[in-house]
Amino acid sequence: MATTTDPTLTTRSIVTARAESFGRIFLHGGTVVALIVLVVFFFAMRPDVFLTFTNVKNILYQVSILAIIAGAQTIVMVVGDFDLSVGATSALAGAVAASMMIGGVPVTVAFAVAILVGLLVGLVNGLLIAYVNLSAFVATLATMTSVVGLAYLVTAGTTLFNLPPEFNSLGQGKLFEIPIPVYIAIVISLLLWFVLRFTTVGRRWYATGGNVEVSRLSGINVRRARLIAFTAAGAISALGGVLLAARLGSASAVQGSDNMMFSVAAVFLGMTVVRSGAANLGGTMVGVAIIGVMSNGLNILGVNAYVQQVVTGLIIIAAVTLSSLRHRER
Repeated sequence: MATTTDPTLTTRSIVTARAESFGRIFLHGGTVVALIVLVVFFFAMRPDVFLTFTNVKNILYQVSILAIIAGAQTIVMVVGDFDLSVGATSALAGAVAASMMIGGVPVTVAFAVAILVGLLVGLVNGLLIAYVNLSAFVATLATMTSVVGLAYLVTAGTTLFNLPPEFNSLGQGKLFEIPIPVYIAIVISLLLWFVLRFTTVGRRWYATGGNVEVSRLSGINVRRARLIAFTAAGAISALGGVLLAARLGSASAVQGSDNMMFSVAAVFLGMTVVRSGAANLGGTMVGVAIIGVMSNGLNILGVNAYVQQVVTGLIIIAAVTLSSLRHRER
């Protein structure tokens, strides 16, 4: 007996299947698509400026510090936590370095001490979260508050100027017309990518972030993994803060305070790039690029700074929403 197929149902099924397929593509690659759309949009609006070598160089320069701090945030989010203190840690490190150099301490010593300060802040975060069992939100919020206070003490509530030229050259110098911080950001990003992708430490971080209990039963020292992650994040954030002070030629207690918010947004945006929906360095850099392109493009178009804040907030909402949908799909 022959059966007949309702052509209306068939057409409806095809449309539904295509819609679902488009939804999956957007969910899986929405971040990359968003970056492409932004680039095309701003190029169409200002083709004489946006994709010129000078402007592309400016975008890379603008996001170099954020890329470093977002890399630090990626590490702690890989293990299933987050760090609200990365921005404050970077500001404290820059303030410590500047204060020491103004006091006559050699640049290399001040640089090393600033990185050590960041490492100690990260170590405190790791101890509170991994061994005292405080939530990451509570621990890093408390640390952020204390670190901001320390930064104000170091700077005496002022902006520190007159830093040595050899220090400023780290942030303001160029190699082949490309600012030095861009090279440093690329090196740090590649190192973090290698650690996360190819080392035992990286695999343990991902395992811990995936399922703490299973990781513990598999023989992974979960507490140590989280401690190392936060300690590394503190040191890397400090590096970003020192480079920011060198780039600006000054240091203050609130310098780069937006980098914490932007780093979280970049990591969430990057979570949609990979199938697993986990934090990953490559995706984070795509998120950083979106933030940099958006900020630069809006500036070129002369958009009010307050409007830019609203747009940034909407991007963060979109990033978290996409990440949440991605996790539900899993």
